[in-house]
Amino acid sequence: MGSFSLLALQFVDTEEFQRLRDLKQLGLTYLVYPGAVHTRFEHSLGVYSLAGKVMDNLKMHQGEELGIDRVDIQTVKLAGLLHDIGHGPFSHLFEHEFLPRVIPGSTWSHEQMSVLLLDSIVDKHAIDIEADYLKTIKEMIIASSKFAATKSAKEKHFLYDIVANGRNGIDVDKFDYIGRDCRACGLGCNFQYWRYVSVLFLPVLNSSCFQRWIKDYSREACIQPNLHVSDVSFFTANHSVADDNIVIHKQLGKACRVNCKDNGEPIYLRNPQNVLTEGMRVMGDEICYPAKDYLSVHKLFTTRADLHRTVYTHAKVKAVELMLVDALVDANDYLGISLHANDPEDFWKLDDTIIKSIETAPNSGLKKSKEIIQRIRRRELYKFCNQYSVPRDKLEHFKDITAQDIVCSQKSSGVLLKEEDVAVSNVKIDLTRGKDNPLERFLIFESSSSLRIFFFFLSRQDWGCNEKFPITDDRVSHLLPAYNQDRIVRVYAKKPELVEAVSEAFENLQLRIYGEKTQVHDTPKKKRIRFN
Repeated sequence: MGSFSLLALQFVDTEEFQRLRDLKQLGLTYLVYPGAVHTRFEHSLGVYSLAGKVMDNLKMHQGEELGIDRVDIQTVKLAGLLHDIGHGPFSHLFEHEFLPRVIPGSTWSHEQMSVLLLDSIVDKHAIDIEADYLKTIKEMIIASSKFAATKSAKEKHFLYDIVANGRNGIDVDKFDYIGRDCRACGLGCNFQYWRYVSVLFLPVLNSSCFQRWIKDYSREACIQPNLHVSDVSFFTANHSVADDNIVIHKQLGKACRVNCKDNGEPIYLRNPQNVLTEGMRVMGDEICYPAKDYLSVHKLFTTRADLHRTVYTHAKVKAVELMLVDALVDANDYLGISLHANDPEDFWKLDDTIIKSIETAPNSGLKKSKEIIQRIRRRELYKFCNQYSVPRDKLEHFKDITAQDIVCSQKSSGVLLKEEDVAVSNVKIDLTRGKDNPLERFLIFESSSSLRIFFFFLSRQDWGCNEKFPITDDRVSHLLPAYNQDRIVRVYAKKPELVEAVSEAFENLQLRIYGEKTQVHDTPKKKRIRFN
């Protein structure tokens, strides 16, 4: 993780930042994926660390050319640390599902609240930070949102693409949460961006202390992820000595300068490096990557899309979210939840523990909310009826389906449906830019392997190249998709006995709109049995 500056710790050690410990990164997903209990607290620390590694890499390679100084590094790291402090309870549910229900036309965003909360923290805790410094941090936090500030021609534009990249979406925020979410949910991560390099530094390879120190450190030394060095022979088989001051790792081809303590004790380093950040270069004030990294970056976005499809918008997860939104909407009049949304002095008090507050509140007006939460606890969820994927030729003009649309499509079925009997989830899955490919804005440069020099864990790849350019999918592979968006409509019945009626109304809606049924399943003919 690395060390934290004193300024960073002043922000971390506040009740506003510590609140992130009570905000699960994936909201209610843990009710389906039990391991998804990680919070926005550790994610924020991770982004702080990754932002620092990116800046250290750029400073090492282009620091003098770009004029990168200590303030730039600290600014980007703090933006990474504080970028999520404005999130509401239950991940994006608060922003995209709850507030639009209680405040029609709401334009509230967690990025804006992060900025407001940042100002509040500085004032409340008397944090000594320059106004211009603070302004830049706030602009970096909202850099990828619709509220992004227009940057002047004198600024270092590339700094704004590290934490929240509004240009092509490649940023350390995604690097951290994609890897973290995959691990928590037990899913494979196609985007392998970490490379663990571990080397034991020795003053002289054949010194008398070699055997002793190898044995002491071999249990921890990882030449590759999940591969442990078990004996001296493995280590010596993969290392050789160029001279008394350099150890060369044969597999990685990296020359590592010797480092040791005053008493001759070798220093062991486990140095995580990001394959992408290792090769990135700033050209024309924009971050560019070696051409060979195109498919790696494409995996970043496809892995994100896979997470949306299998985890974030899982049918059971959405059922739980729809129920909780109903509970929060009903409780809003009594608890004034939405009133806290625009007041940073009160907003920090909102977190995931609001569920317990509703459950234990003596207020009789919360009876309906309590009943819904009790149903969630007892796994008496809204019943999934069916879903369909919007045909590609209809995506351009697609409008969200509502419960009213379903009810109005009902024919004589012996049951009179009402809007409050139906719940609809309109799911959008893309690569961050709708139907467009974000890699259309991915700038690359050619790197020559003959000019590649490895020194002290740092990869310098053709730093003399001065040309950057975009690349189209067809120049890379014909297997890449021509369309980059899915829209899925899922329908739920709030009562088990209404599943068949809701399903039939949903079929009628599809026939009316598309002239055919595009759903995945047939209408259930009997009650489904849950085995797990």
